[in-house]
Amino acid sequence: MGKTKIIKPKIDEAKVEAPAKSSGKSQKRKVENGRVYISASYNNTIISITDSRGAVIAWATAGSLGFSGPKKATPFAASKVVAALAEKVEKTGPVNVEVYVSGVGGGRDSSVRSLLNHNFNIVSIKDVTPIPHNGPKSPKVRRV
Repeated sequence: MGKTKIIKPKIDEAKVEAPAKSSGKSQKRKVENGRVYISASYNNTIISITDSRGAVIAWATAGSLGFSGPKKATPFAASKVVAALAEKVEKTGPVNVEVYVSGVGGGRDSSVRSLLNHNFNIVSIKDVTPIPHNGPKSPKVRRV
């Protein structure tokens, strides 16, 4: 068990570049096309903006803006969520967006209208609300 001699090849320091340091956050880059996912439930409105591959750029909810209780599902709260997101992605975010709307809450229509008012160019709007095609029997109606 003697020492083994390791021979290292000589490397010119002029040819080798130092690796770029990566910080914890991803680098901001300009995104032209993207997607906006709107989830409007009876209790809250959640909106997230992604690039064309699906990587999330920014997101916001009515609850994160300070709305509480039943006020989170209102159209006014949904328009404020879009305003906050437009401010977040003002410099880097997408201009041409495809909108995917899911859910039955009150913030569905007002959030799409607010996207138009905040200089987003809407390419398409798609409703992706899940609809059952006669699956299992639904539970009994609650009687109070």
